[in-house]
Amino acid sequence: MMLAADEFFANAQYGEALLWLLVAAAFAYYATLNRGAVRKRCQIALVAFALFGLSDIVEAQTGAWWRPWWLALWKGGCVAAMVWLLIDDFRRKKSGP
Repeated sequence: MMLAADEFFANAQYGEALLWLLVAAAFAYYATLNRGAVRKRCQIALVAFALFGLSDIVEAQTGAWWRPWWLALWKGGCVAAMVWLLIDDFRRKKSGP
């Protein structure tokens, strides 16, 4: 029998997964509207956010982002890609059009 707190955690993780998958879908749509470097960055973001959303589904099953160890690596890789995209965006905006 699942405790109420465990059930709440799992449901919250599924909700979070849906959020990240919706963000990925937005990047997929935006990628279709652009070309070149912008499209490529949107595609990278789409993969990173979709994988992050899927990792939340796994987390709902395991009960923790660090268990099993490979889930922490999976999430860390996604976050690293997101941070890289953010830094790249700041650099591009700083250097001008």
